[in-house]
Amino acid sequence: MSPGLDGRREGYVNKRIILIVLDSVGCGALPDASCYGDEGSNTLGNIAQKVGGLNLPNLQRLGLGNIREILGVPPADKPQGAYGKMAEKSFGKDTTTGHWEIAGIILSQPFPTYPNGFPRDLIEEFESKIGNRVLGNIPASGTEIIKTLGEEHMKTGYPIVYTSADSVFQIAAHEKVIPLEKLYDICRIARELLRGKDAVARVIARPFDGQPGNFFRTAGRHDYSLAPPGETMLDIIKNSGKEVVAVGKINDIFTGKGITRVIKSKGNNEGIEATYQAMDSIKEGLIFTNLVDFDMLYGHRNDPVGYAQSLEEFDKSLPGFLERLRENDLLMITADHGADPTTESTDHSREYVPILITGPAVKNNISLGTRKTFADVGATIIEYLEAGKLQTGTSMLSALIGEVN
Repeated sequence: MSPGLDGRREGYVNKRIILIVLDSVGCGALPDASCYGDEGSNTLGNIAQKVGGLNLPNLQRLGLGNIREILGVPPADKPQGAYGKMAEKSFGKDTTTGHWEIAGIILSQPFPTYPNGFPRDLIEEFESKIGNRVLGNIPASGTEIIKTLGEEHMKTGYPIVYTSADSVFQIAAHEKVIPLEKLYDICRIARELLRGKDAVARVIARPFDGQPGNFFRTAGRHDYSLAPPGETMLDIIKNSGKEVVAVGKINDIFTGKGITRVIKSKGNNEGIEATYQAMDSIKEGLIFTNLVDFDMLYGHRNDPVGYAQSLEEFDKSLPGFLERLRENDLLMITADHGADPTTESTDHSREYVPILITGPAVKNNISLGTRKTFADVGATIIEYLEAGKLQTGTSMLSALIGEVN
């Protein structure tokens, strides 16, 4: 039986959560956005205006247009599930901060950033440890810096180091100059070096290929994150004996902590298919998916047309998730920050994120309002799975389905 939006599969008593993070799909500037240079950012709203309206009928039916005005996505008369938006309580606007807060870790201090590049003494120590000089050491767009320094890199063999407005130490290298495994080794050295006051959220391997004038990034990206500083919802669920399946870069973000199964994917299409497969095979627990293309391919490249097309492609995939929902499944769709491609900035933006929740047991037309923290997602998941208790966040479960049964 494939019943679509209102369907279920009978005979399943185990509880599952399918949590999908649409990387960077924000829905309006937070009150403190000016502190981050992000006044006026509104990833969904501004993209919709730029392209003359978005066509997202499935997300619209779940209540996306009820959260705020989005051209082409009108409010549903009776959304099929619950809808709302969430504020980020942690300081920051990066992937790690957003995902950690969803999982219950609220940061009181932001990760360090380097708007003028990394300190010379740190770079010199890194060069000493890898036995080679580096190029760059500036904030830059990843696609632009390989255009600028790629040819020199090929001539010298020096890796390219760069950062952004986020807390990242990125290392780009041509795959035929520095093979992937060597690049990964260099990144591991950087990760060990970047501790204490220089503990950036992520060291990122950024391999590329091609020739001068036609360089392109390849699929071998790998993130080396800091380990979460405390217990997350993933640890709690795993310790309760249930599955925690990580799809996409979730495993990297949490350094494997609290995860029972890893499914790698290189982009949205692979991530969607991998999530379908997990839904067809996992009996109980959490399936946690990050869909990265919105951020990586379109947000950082200021491409609202490509971003809009990617949103519409995801919308077309939604029936595949919904028809796989079993009787005791919850589907949760949210984001980790913004990345408004219509602004001058190519970096993340400090925004609210949408939260949409549906499933056979979820009541319709439920407004969740404005949540004070992303951690409300983690608290809801833990309560629904009866796995324990998260120390942060407020569960939304009673608004969704009433008492846990």
